[in-house]
Amino acid sequence: MRERLGEGEINISSKSFARKLRSNSTDAESKLWSALKNRQLGNFKFRRQAPIGKYIVDFVCHEKCLIVEVDGGQHMEASVADNDRTAWLLSHGYRVIRFWNDQVLKETDAVLEGILRCLSEKKQR
Repeated sequence: MRERLGEGEINISSKSFARKLRSNSTDAESKLWSALKNRQLGNFKFRRQAPIGKYIVDFVCHEKCLIVEVDGGQHMEASVADNDRTAWLLSHGYRVIRFWNDQVLKETDAVLEGILRCLSEKKQR
């Protein structure tokens, strides 16, 4: 069973994998989620570990087409794959912002201010 989203596909195993990721969040993801859930940041609704096309993103605000990614050390080695993923998401109307785990854990207020600033900007077409 598949749901269509443009060129990307979400299948049942992607949804199951997303559920598994939600239950195995990193410390940084958990800390950020505690500040984003229940419309706590600017009254914007976020989803976590959400499938979009063929990808699963850390956090997404569909209303503003904003994706927030929290990257650990493994992302240094996967920069080409991350660039391809980001390009695909951009081509489907999303903006993507990235923060390092360390930033989320040590500079949480600054990260939240950055996210809120992006949410408040008018979307560029």
